[in-house]
Amino acid sequence: MAGLEHDLSMYYDQEASDRARRQPDPRRLERRRAFIELVRDEGRASVLEIGVGPGHDAVAFAESGVSPVGVDLSIAHARLARSNGVASMRASVLALPFRAHCFDIGWTMSTLLHVPDRDFDQAMSELIRVLRPGSPLAIGLWGGFDGEGPNGFDRIDPPRFFSHRSHERARAMLARHGEIEQFDTWPDDRSTWEYQFIVLRVGAR
Repeated sequence: MAGLEHDLSMYYDQEASDRARRQPDPRRLERRRAFIELVRDEGRASVLEIGVGPGHDAVAFAESGVSPVGVDLSIAHARLARSNGVASMRASVLALPFRAHCFDIGWTMSTLLHVPDRDFDQAMSELIRVLRPGSPLAIGLWGGFDGEGPNGFDRIDPPRFFSHRSHERARAMLARHGEIEQFDTWPDDRSTWEYQFIVLRVGAR
């Protein structure tokens, strides 16, 4: 692990305990609840979470009867998720350690925004490789404008790399990989950023 991924791993290892105590955004919780209802109605049984963090979302899936597996660049996050009962490991979305078509659902919140534009299609292709055709993939991004680089708000070294995408560009990039069924946005209360919550139906074409 080198370069941007190494720096992200170092950042999130240092921040893991603080992140585990944070209260989730109620707007995102509402989308999670609706998405879990969708996948339960479809009879889907397994979810892969990219960027599992301390495992809060994965635990919600487990409590609904969906079996979660999590990956994260941060070993501290993977350990926290395991302590919460979630099967988790350190891995990169660019090289997932799973066979093809072995998960029913994909879930990744505030993670693919750390993937630079040059690697985005590779990350999406790898994620879709491990999902069954027709699977729903939920993606959360911070964006609303275009720009790449270190986050100027970070107070931990090394600062995180972000790739922000306008709504139009995010739609176009994701549409290359499936059918967009939902694209919701809402403003951040602390900045000019906006959150983008997308449900993509992959491999359905």
